[in-house]
Amino acid sequence: MLNDLPDLDSYDRKILAALVEEGRLSMTELARRVGLTKSPVQARVKRLEESGVISGYRALLSPIRMGLAHVAFVEVRLSDTREAALRAFNRAVRALPEIEECYMVAGGFDYLLKVRSRDISDYRRVMGEKISALPHVAATSTYVAMEAVQEAGGVISPPV
Repeated sequence: MLNDLPDLDSYDRKILAALVEEGRLSMTELARRVGLTKSPVQARVKRLEESGVISGYRALLSPIRMGLAHVAFVEVRLSDTREAALRAFNRAVRALPEIEECYMVAGGFDYLLKVRSRDISDYRRVMGEKISALPHVAATSTYVAMEAVQEAGGVISPPV
């Protein structure tokens, strides 16, 4: 699988960094920013898309402007960690829009969730009605974020 990864040179990395910063750049502007002409930049972007390095384009929404300023991180311990139970939990998590991110982890608990809500009372409702009702949930611990020092917004810029 790793052999299928494309070799990324400095131009590819500059293209990726520019697109992470501003995904709606025209090819002409992207070419200007990375110091190539339009045709080679188009070919490189197409190769990066086809290889899966660029997996898509989307609008990044401001959770704060949408009234979802409250962030909580939830440790989840499952009562059953056999494969069928993990699949059921994963499927159910994907159906909850309040869960912004979900990671299976190694350690003292099984999953770490990033949950967005309007405020603490809205979070309490989400926890009581939705998260606690997920398949095989045995215990949870919540940590409320006081301030976002840095958020990736789902994209990470590659080193240039």
